[in-house]
Amino acid sequence: MSLAGTTGAPAEVELTIGGMTCASCAARIEKKLNRMDGVAATVNYATEKAKVSYRGADIAVQDLIATVEATGYTAREPAPAAAEPAPTEPTPGGHRPQTAEDAAKDAELRSLRERLITAVVLSVPVVAMAMIPALQFDYWQWLSLTLAAPVVTYAGWPFHRAAFTNARHGAATMDTLISVGTSAAFLWSLWALFFGMAGMPGMTHPFELTISRTDGTGNIYLEAAAGVTAFILAGRYFEARSKRKAGAALRALLELGAKEVTVLRDGRETTVPTARLRLGDRFLVRPGEKIATDGTVVEGSSAIDASMLTGESVPVEVSVGDTVTGATLNAGGRLVVEATRIGADTQLARMARLVEDAQNGKAAAQRLADRISAVFVPVVIGLALATLAVWLGSGSGLTAAFTAAVAVLIIACPCALGLATPTALLVGTGRGAQLGILIKGPEVLESTRRADTIVLDKTGTVTTGKMTLLATHTAPTTDEAEVLRLAGALEHASEHPVARAVAAGAVERTGSLPVPEDFTNVPGLGVQGSVDGHTVLVGRAQLLADREIRLPADLERRRAEAEAAGRTAIAVAWDGEARAVLEVADAVKETSPEAVRRLRALGLTPILLTGDNKAVAASVAAEVGIDPDQVIAEVMPEDKVDVIKKLQAEGRSVAMVGDGVNDAAALAQADLGLAMGTGTDAAIEAGDLTLVRGDLRATADAIRLARRTLTTIRVNLFWAFAYNVAAIPLAAAGLLNPMIAGAAMAFSSVFVVGNSLRLRGFKAS
Repeated sequence: MSLAGTTGAPAEVELTIGGMTCASCAARIEKKLNRMDGVAATVNYATEKAKVSYRGADIAVQDLIATVEATGYTAREPAPAAAEPAPTEPTPGGHRPQTAEDAAKDAELRSLRERLITAVVLSVPVVAMAMIPALQFDYWQWLSLTLAAPVVTYAGWPFHRAAFTNARHGAATMDTLISVGTSAAFLWSLWALFFGMAGMPGMTHPFELTISRTDGTGNIYLEAAAGVTAFILAGRYFEARSKRKAGAALRALLELGAKEVTVLRDGRETTVPTARLRLGDRFLVRPGEKIATDGTVVEGSSAIDASMLTGESVPVEVSVGDTVTGATLNAGGRLVVEATRIGADTQLARMARLVEDAQNGKAAAQRLADRISAVFVPVVIGLALATLAVWLGSGSGLTAAFTAAVAVLIIACPCALGLATPTALLVGTGRGAQLGILIKGPEVLESTRRADTIVLDKTGTVTTGKMTLLATHTAPTTDEAEVLRLAGALEHASEHPVARAVAAGAVERTGSLPVPEDFTNVPGLGVQGSVDGHTVLVGRAQLLADREIRLPADLERRRAEAEAAGRTAIAVAWDGEARAVLEVADAVKETSPEAVRRLRALGLTPILLTGDNKAVAASVAAEVGIDPDQVIAEVMPEDKVDVIKKLQAEGRSVAMVGDGVNDAAALAQADLGLAMGTGTDAAIEAGDLTLVRGDLRATADAIRLARRTLTTIRVNLFWAFAYNVAAIPLAAAGLLNPMIAGAAMAFSSVFVVGNSLRLRGFKAS
């Protein structure tokens, strides 16, 4: 725990919040905390975390926790991280051991699942008996009571508990409406069964569509109480399951690093868990291994694939004295690295904090149903009380007055509300999955409607993300196939990413390659060897110059043009003569230009964001149709978040498309994060929408589908309320019988389901 002094920088703490059931809860806690002197707080409903900054010697973390608890929720500090983690054994799946927080969330989800199963199993026969007269045998109503009681009490307990908490603080949410409506229906049914006529043998709910006054003593509403509880509990369970993944981006980031490292101690190689590395330790990194932590190369040279962290598509050549970053991949030779940063100080750990900060700072979208219920619930309760007062004042008797008042509460609890969001999401996400689009939850949809700017990460999103042989320029007397055959054969023996691109391109264009008679790697310059009796050189122009071989003027011009466009130029020579220049780069996906056109058609302004140099970025932007003034290049991972924040500060609603670990924090910061499914787990978990295909055109389809799903949910919510609101005057007048109430609920539910099913017809453009 950090304590703030009377002066100096404010202290910060992150609290885990429990008991929130909707975005309104998060807003209420945030409001209470911010009322404290010297406190600035942000509460995130999705991650169930509060990030609090506080200043002043008289404020302690316990004061913050007490304020949250006084608001009706729980709060606690996360368990402190050990200074040097113990070498715990991995779980059978190879993952980190489950934390106490994870265990608590799993227990909560398990409890919710058990309540849902109970509600569904018991409520189905209750609803069936109430709606189908043929099933209404003698004393059927008492069986309904037996089945409905556990649904309303045990299964519906989370709603009643939340309603009580809200009531204590003078607030009303959808939980209040659910609790009041189902409780009213259940308690009235109890009264009618034990003290009215509903408990008599042979009582039935006939199909009567006539409107007439009744004292209500022969009516029960158990099917409404049980059905509403089951429907809304289903929506709450699927929402909770989605929220359970909120921290997966951070876990994915932290699990990117190497788990073990070969340390050089006392002249011996010892394999230890990465957590046991100490500052100044020297460790070995073989080709194909991940670098364990940030450090400085003290022996060897290699090419480092850092694209996952920096977004730089071209591998970085490193040698003695150069710095390297943990979790990057050694794609070339053997290295010995001295650890300069470990644990929480590494770039990977800092990126994890960036993701967490972005997620906490992102305002949770207020659920439309909660915004409506904040007004709707007090109005309905007021109408019920007014109905009771009017009937009593008219001298109609206590029974008739209570019948009308309770009928208002019952009809105001819309059964279809439990279906409005889940069915549209179910159909919309199902159709999206068929098209390679995964929508994470309802809070994502509002962002798709507002988005006006879309930031596209270059590497792996607009481009393929891997080095590709793009062009071959030969001397006048040289055959292209011969160049590719000889150069490809030599490069095939190298592990360098650029060499692999040349070899792959050569195989694709010429077929099988010969085997070199000998092969030598020239560190930092290229390779040389003998192929089919020719002495072949492949690499930088400097490799040829060192052997007094000059490129002809035409090939020199081609090399300069390629490098000006940000591509890697590779010179090829054999038998003492320069023969060709090969161009290798991260190729633009064929579908990217069309995708950019579709995004513009949706009213979005595309911006290209990359860690690559300006020449590469400008070349890619021109190829896909992005304006030159909408290109932001040479951006480090932590700066990508700042770019998004700057665009948001300009009043834009920003969507971000990315696929790498370096994009995770920016995806979380953006109003809408779209992650390529071909990318890293960290990016996918940080995004709001996942595009399973590596096709940028799916971005436009995803936004169109999300907007269509949001519209469907809005229409569903309108009708879920409208049918019941229209019946409130009838209930207040005492003209509502069970058949009309049941028909209104059934018809609104059928409409909601039918409207949602229309999403199955959504087609990709």
